[in-house]
Amino acid sequence: MDIIVEQLAHARLITAEDREVPVSATLRYSADDPLAVFVDFPAEAALNGEEVTWTFARSLLDQGLRAPAGHGDVQIWPYGRSRTVLEFHSPHGMALLQFQASALRRFLLHTYAVVAGGREDMAGVVERDLSALFGGV
Repeated sequence: MDIIVEQLAHARLITAEDREVPVSATLRYSADDPLAVFVDFPAEAALNGEEVTWTFARSLLDQGLRAPAGHGDVQIWPYGRSRTVLEFHSPHGMALLQFQASALRRFLLHTYAVVAGGREDMAGVVERDLSALFGGV
């Protein structure tokens, strides 16, 4: 049985003009994909007007709440005492968002209540991914 954690989070999108635009996002975690977290943004928050989902390692979020973490498409770092910045890069551009660190921590704690760190069932993940790769269900 798949256990899913979802949490609404409010963020501030930092524009090229240094304006802060309020944006809602949904943080998601699925026990079926225990190493990943998902951040869903509504269509109005995306450059192309379509909903966007970013997927990255749960460990990256954990690390980024304490110190700068990541490279490439997703980077996360603390900003002051109460905020955390998530920076997303795509072929369409870059998005810089500030979240309340407490909301991200609360979400992360809920994910660890579902699947503890180091207890992720990698055999199930590998089996599912191989099955999908080779045309299974």
